[in-house]
Amino acid sequence: MTTANHLIEAISPHVMNTYGRLPIALSHGQGCRVWDVNGKCYLDALGGIAVNTLGHNHPRLVPALQDQAGKLIHCCNYYHVPLQETLAKKLVALSGMSNVFFCSTGLEANEAALKLARKFGHDKGINRPEIVVYEKAFHGRSIATLSATGNPKIQAGFEPLVEGFIRVPINNIDALKQATEGNPNVVAVFFEAIQGEGGVNPMQPGYLRELRAICDARDWLMMIDEVQCGMGRTGKWFAHQWAGIVPDVMPLAKGLGSGVPVGAVVAGPKAAHILQPGNHGTTFGGNPLAMRAGVETIRIMEEDGLLANAATVGAHLKARLQAALAAELASGTVREIRGQGLMIGVDLAKPCGALVQQCADRGLLISVTADTVIRLVPPLIMTNAEADEVVQILAPLVKQLLNA
Repeated sequence: MTTANHLIEAISPHVMNTYGRLPIALSHGQGCRVWDVNGKCYLDALGGIAVNTLGHNHPRLVPALQDQAGKLIHCCNYYHVPLQETLAKKLVALSGMSNVFFCSTGLEANEAALKLARKFGHDKGINRPEIVVYEKAFHGRSIATLSATGNPKIQAGFEPLVEGFIRVPINNIDALKQATEGNPNVVAVFFEAIQGEGGVNPMQPGYLRELRAICDARDWLMMIDEVQCGMGRTGKWFAHQWAGIVPDVMPLAKGLGSGVPVGAVVAGPKAAHILQPGNHGTTFGGNPLAMRAGVETIRIMEEDGLLANAATVGAHLKARLQAALAAELASGTVREIRGQGLMIGVDLAKPCGALVQQCADRGLLISVTADTVIRLVPPLIMTNAEADEVVQILAPLVKQLLNA
């Protein structure tokens, strides 16, 4: 049998070295488990980084995609695509918003949101629109989304960055007011309801409600990046819904297509008609295969009660982690276990990147973000028993690392 090392050697000379890859090549999956080319099995607590909503080889998603592939995979946006309307209507109903633009990735969705905010400003006569963004944010790696991102490490080497951003700390309404005081050029506030790459940092419900009121009072667009934390991951369709608010603009991607690339920008009445023909577009966005993936993902989520599952299994996983790491939480070597639903961050008092390989060696896939935060974003089909397995593998390794 071909070994993972041989496979890596065969691939690596010709693939750009843009990822710090583990020495693992995955072959296939079933449910919350995947197997590598050598037959080793892993419990998937990463879900393709919050992408594989329905896990792997789902018995209703796969036949639907096969059916669609036999009909029409792609057509361009010169023509109407009926499945776009089907998916858009569903997203509008779930969000309480009004219109949708489809693309293929989270980066594209966020880039579209930034263009939308600038056009909103220009339409009001503001020649140099500015957008409030946040420390530790991550919105993508294009030049504009990189500029909106709050991580100097990944910005380094790509300067000059795009201008027009005002950066503030999360959950500090006074800091936002101070940073924007007397500035007539501010047109929008752009943020993740729960920061993902920045360390699983939630925006507090009270802060979100205050921010909604400020946006209304100052005629700013409230733009919430739900690319990672949306699509049922927290136990509601969108993480901001825990605060009882509705944004003006909401980029989506990752879990929307259960692995098929789908991105979307959902807009409320204030923003729905800013972009007109010729202002924005995409070749692959809204293609029939991607739209079918989105439609079927939502249908299966509703039929199988996956929002409730994300909430209950997520609460179980969080409680089990808190119990298993109680001593470390008490001592401060584990600073916090935070997040909601099946988006959980375990924040350690020291860098923990080594845990990614150590967990993989023991059959568990995780990620580490912001140097010290273990990120768990498994498929929304995960069971309590599988959550227990995560803790059984992870907790001893965390203790070992902290005691080293």
